[in-house]
Amino acid sequence: MTGDGGFVAERDSSASGGETEITLGVLEAVHGNSALTQRSAARELGIALGLANAYLRRCVKKGWVKVRQVPPNRYAYYLTPKGFTEKSRLTAEYLSSSFKFFRRARAECDELFRRCAARGWRRVALCGTGDLSEIATLVAREHSVEIVGVARGGLDVEDERAAAHRASPYLMELGPVDAVVVTDLKAPQGTFDDLARLLPGDRILTPPMLRIARPGVDGERAA
Repeated sequence: MTGDGGFVAERDSSASGGETEITLGVLEAVHGNSALTQRSAARELGIALGLANAYLRRCVKKGWVKVRQVPPNRYAYYLTPKGFTEKSRLTAEYLSSSFKFFRRARAECDELFRRCAARGWRRVALCGTGDLSEIATLVAREHSVEIVGVARGGLDVEDERAAAHRASPYLMELGPVDAVVVTDLKAPQGTFDDLARLLPGDRILTPPMLRIARPGVDGERAA
């Protein structure tokens, strides 16, 4: 891959089946670090500098990333609302198309529920319906953990008062819960951000496969 232009980069990455993964990686890198550089993006993603440059330019052209020059002679990258939506869509696409999905989901849910059991957290809610929540429900039976309810993901609220109001039918009315596990495949980051308005960060558990960034909550970022 020469990285001499967007067309070459896209053609080569598509041939290797990695276009979705690279684009998703770029959007995640920008979301997690506004001080990102082309060189640090290439290093983080394990790809050539020219390829990282081509994908960043493509994301800017698509309106997913905004770039601004800041002194001294460098650029700052920001994820736009459109880019946030695309990141969520690509996450769902990537996970759904992976034949390793069930095995990975089971392993990661198993680890989360082991942590819950070790901490004495018995009442756990899930936020997000679908394949991941069904797997989590099955895995929870292998531990001393009770799934007290499954809430839909994507609260999509503007402030804390609205969040509490919208959450009440499916979280607040479940009674006391020790923790909530994000199982939303469609918009995992948005669901986590909304839950963070309601609950302490350490009580919101996120499977690493969802690639949720947690800056400002507990300093943790999923791999």
